[in-house]
Amino acid sequence: MAENTRTIETKSPEQTAALARRLAPQFGAGDVVCLEGPIGAGKTHFARTLINARLPHPEDIPSPTFTLVQQYEAPDLEIWHCDLYRLTHPDEALELGLEEAFETAFCLVEWPKMLAGLLPPDVLTIGFEPGDAPERRRITFSSDSERWRELLEKLG
Repeated sequence: MAENTRTIETKSPEQTAALARRLAPQFGAGDVVCLEGPIGAGKTHFARTLINARLPHPEDIPSPTFTLVQQYEAPDLEIWHCDLYRLTHPDEALELGLEEAFETAFCLVEWPKMLAGLLPPDVLTIGFEPGDAPERRRITFSSDSERWRELLEKLG
């Protein structure tokens, strides 16, 4: 199947956060969302906002850069926020319990290329690129899976 892709441009961190809040209810247990882009492109900002949108009370959402995984209990599902930048081998991800989490939790994965083929086939990838001004972002949603077709169509 051909990859489905949609791109949205945001003009500020507030617009990026609003997009994350709007999308938050769309995700459930077993959904894996890969966040790609260079350091400073907005991946963690987006993830923090999305996670807080699912929690009953706002929390401080630290970057999982050093812990590799942060887990949160939303009323209806467990959320895993992973930052795999520091992995040196894909097998290290198995030690974190990611394979089981991919089936039972909602997983946000920063630096998914570090998994080298361990991702499930129906992931949604969200790519972040700096725009033509410091506050702007090009955010590209893509997936080969039918699972995400309706969401991508709603995006534009």
